Formats: sequence, structure tokens, C-alpha cells
Amino acid sequence: MKRHLLTAGGGIAGIFLTIALLMSGASAIQGRQSAATPEFTLETPDLADVPDLGGDGMNTGDEQTDNSETVPDDPAESGMIEPQNKSVRDIAPEQFGLPDEVTAQPLERIEPRTPLSEPVARPEPVPLVLRHPVALSAGLIQFGDRLLQLDGLTPQKAERVCGEAGKTWPCGVVARTAFRNFLRARALLCNVPKNGWQGTLTAACSVNNTDPALWLAENGWAEAQPGSPLEDKVDAARKSRLGFFGDDPRDFSTTPMPLDETAVPGGMDVPEATDTIEQGL
Repeated sequence: MKRHLLTAGGGIAGIFLTIALLMSGASAIQGRQSAATPEFTLETPDLADVPDLGGDGMNTGDEQTDNSETVPDDPAESGMIEPQNKSVRDIAPEQFGLPDEVTAQPLERIEPRTPLSEPVARPEPVPLVLRHPVALSAGLIQFGDRLLQLDGLTPQKAERVCGEAGKTWPCGVVARTAFRNFLRARALLCNVPKNGWQGTLTAACSVNNTDPALWLAENGWAEAQPGSPLEDKVDAARKSRLGFFGDDPRDFSTTPMPLDETAVPGGMDVPEATDTIEQGL
């Protein structure tokens, strides 16, 4: 029992001794900081000690400035500010991104630059006789496995239908038939490339010194391309209501006369004629 009391008393004494040492150390540290740091006094200078810099804006309360001089309304008139002559800048979209030095100056046309490469020369056409033509439509001709479209005309289809609703007619087929009757399987003299052609060739041709494209345009079986010299011919055919621009040219009014089975040449009756033939046999 006595031993336990001595142990507890020794522990309590150690705690008090530790606290005393810490407090004494803190006091020593504070004393050193106070001795090392001097006390500074902030001095405010007197306005009278401030030198005069010659500025009108540095005025104290004791002095009054002389404001007898009047300030002009426009600084540019007094010469204080030099007027600037600025050009109005164009705000158009194509000019907005350019500097003023460019937009303010007049444009000057310069010579075009030389091409980077020489243009490819097209082969000169040569006249060629093409035989056994077959008209696929008005202006489109087939020679074996090669196709040729007459120059200056818009390609037409054989399935084209003309006329108003309820009164239409197959003008594409009629135009093809009329073109075939014009050609009559005659040979054509056409200007084709020197090395031949691939696909559908567009060329000018003649049939017995007659231009087939001109014939189609004058008879209304063609549509001219924009800028083609055949536009006037097509317009004249349209005003005259020819070909595609008119009515069905086929005539269905005449019908073949029906054969009278009871009448034969010479007024002979059919049964009597049959009997005569049988008797002859």
C-alpha cells in the first residue's frame, strides 16, 4: 500500500515539474523576441515640407489657384489637339478584313500570271464517213456499237409524249420515224476526233450535203441547246406548231374500204365462182 502511494506521488510530481519547465521556456522565448524587435514609429510628413512640383493640380488648402483663364469649348480650335483626318473604312464583308492601307487606296489591275502548265490541246476533228446509221431517237444515231448525238441539239427520248391531258400522242416515236425516213440508211459524213471516240460522241454531220440537225430543227423535231445557232429555227417551228409543238400529224381519218364477200370483180357471185373453179379442176 505504501509503495502504491509513493508511485502515484512521484507521477504527480513529474507532471508539475514538466509544466513548470514549459512555462519557464515560453517566458524566455518571449523575452528574446521583444529584445530583438525594435519599436518603429510611423512619422507623417507635414504638407508644408512637400516641394512644389509646378503642377496646377497640386494645390493645398492654404493656397488658391487663379482660374481667371477660360477654357475653350473645342480643344482642336485652341491648337491643343491636332485634328486627325481619318478615312471612312468600308465594312463590306469582302473589304472588312483588309487593312486601311489597302481599302483606302484605289485598285490597280495587274497582268494575269502565266499558267502553271500548258493547257491540254484538244485533238482536231477529222471527217469520217459513217455507214449503216440507225436512228434511236430524233438526233441520236447508232453506228454499230458507237453512238453519235448531233451537235447543237438537246438529246431527245423516243418515249417522249406530247399534247395536253386527254389528248396526248407519242411524239418521240413519231419523231424517230420521221428521222429514219429522212436518213433512209444513207451514209453520214461527220467530224470525229482523230483517235476515235468513247461513249456518246457529239459531232456535226451531213447527209448528201444536208445538215440533219438543221432539218430536225426546221421541222420541229428538236430542242436547241442554249447558244446554239439552231435556236432561231426551233423558235420558228414552235410558232408554226410543227413537230413536237403541234398536234398529232398522223391522219386516222382514212380507213381501208371493207371487202364485200358477196361481190367479186365483174359482178360474179362468190358461190358461182367457186363452182366454176371446181369444174375447172
